[in-house]
Amino acid sequence: MKRLSCWLAVCIAGALLVSAAKAQQPPQPGPEHAKFKELEGNWEATMEFQGQKSTGAMTYKVIMGGFYLASEFKGDFGGMKFEGRGLDTYDPMKKKYVGTWADNMAPGIMMMEGTYDKDGKKLTMSGEGPGPDGKPTKYTSITEMPDKNTMVFKMYMGGDTQGPPAFTINYKRKQ
Repeated sequence: MKRLSCWLAVCIAGALLVSAAKAQQPPQPGPEHAKFKELEGNWEATMEFQGQKSTGAMTYKVIMGGFYLASEFKGDFGGMKFEGRGLDTYDPMKKKYVGTWADNMAPGIMMMEGTYDKDGKKLTMSGEGPGPDGKPTKYTSITEMPDKNTMVFKMYMGGDTQGPPAFTINYKRKQ
């Protein structure tokens, strides 16, 4: 009887350890995170802002086990050096893509969230960040990918996407 009790205790302890080990398995990136792989690499950028054009380069890299897309932009903006960095992910609790952006033109961080259209070629994100006057401003961005080597990013201020964008960036993948 004592042997049976001991054996039963060992089996229960083993089952609990297996359950605990399974519960400790780290989460894995989902199909929404796979979209980041489509962007990974180096892109040439042409920015249009108030009738002026400037150029730059964007680098996208999938990081942290495939959960995040890190972006780094370097270029010029109206004759001034411009650099910015972003970090994007898919939040399964919100069921939305979320992202942050910071650059050398403002001391605050823009925070956005949004979704892709049903075809997975157009991402619309809305959020808030520092405006040109330093005060919080609402933003909406629309990123379209007509093909795997072309991307058009439009940023709207004030949340209205009916008028012209504040700026547009046309990206071409470097070959």
